Amino acid sequence: MNIDNIGDQVETLSPIFSLNDKPIIVTGAAGFIGSCMVQFLNDNGHENLILVDDFGVEEKRKNWEGKRYEAIVERYNLFDWLAANQPKVQCVIHLGARTDTTEFDYAIHQELNVYYSMDIWIYCAEKKIPLIYASSAATYGDGEFGYDDDHEIVEKLQPLNPYGVSKNEFDKWALEQQKQPPGWAGLKFFNVYGPNEAHKKRMASVIFHSFNQVKENGFVKLFKSHKDGYADGQQLRDFVYVKDVLKVIFWMFQIFTEEKTKLEFTSGLYNLGTGKARSFQDLVKATFAGLDKKPSIKFIDMPEDIRDKYQYFTEANMHKLQSAGYQNEFYSLEEGVEDYVRNYLAKGEMY
Repeated sequence: MNIDNIGDQVETLSPIFSLNDKPIIVTGAAGFIGSCMVQFLNDNGHENLILVDDFGVEEKRKNWEGKRYEAIVERYNLFDWLAANQPKVQCVIHLGARTDTTEFDYAIHQELNVYYSMDIWIYCAEKKIPLIYASSAATYGDGEFGYDDDHEIVEKLQPLNPYGVSKNEFDKWALEQQKQPPGWAGLKFFNVYGPNEAHKKRMASVIFHSFNQVKENGFVKLFKSHKDGYADGQQLRDFVYVKDVLKVIFWMFQIFTEEKTKLEFTSGLYNLGTGKARSFQDLVKATFAGLDKKPSIKFIDMPEDIRDKYQYFTEANMHKLQSAGYQNEFYSLEEGVEDYVRNYLAKGEMY
């Protein structure tokens, strides 16, 4: 099958929606978090899925091959496909986005992260379909207004790069809408790491790059600090394991779609981190531990194209999600990195 036309061919060849369950749409399904979400749904008995992405990217093929689904649809064909097939969708999990923080052409981010997301929101509102979408901690910029998922500060936020701007613009737009999906959540992902991220290349997590550097050179390169008050390697981020992200999304999906799990849940923006900032040095040490090796770190200058757009500290305030009823424990940094390194990177396994 010609990969360039795979979406069109599957649409015409697949017997759509043979299962009793209403289908779930997952956008970004060939990407990092999206492909992990598909597997998590499969593992929890959901195979009646509509996968949406650019399936012509060969580096992503391993992410979605072997997953169970009813149809795959090329990203830009989605709304024509929906109009032609009229599926009774039970939920949209919108994880597709342009996530390259080093891409400074805002128009590229705007097309997918803003306009395309608006189209998905409008579709969900009109069809009365719950929506869970990916926002980002990049919306918080340098943290001037803190890291609280408070709707009152969204208009004030000053993201440091076009990616963060695009995510914040959509959040602002969503909060202004009178016509909304019957339940919705915009999840502000902090620094997510885990399997199925190899295709992200430069934008893959420090753990992924550290693993490969240890295998190749025996040491890891970390950026020097270019900001007073932060020692080299002591830049702090809220690192969250992708398996925790999947659990939160699935929990929200159940609230929106299963009557027996209904809780007092308020639609809106929610942080999704661990609530505990850790240093990049801690992250690398955990990677070495997962390889049963002693740490060896060398510090290098940060590239100038990101130097003045770099977040030195992020830490999610998780009170809002916890108050909404989510009580599961999150992986610690050491637990998450060990699982990722030992069970996926070292074995060459996908999730």
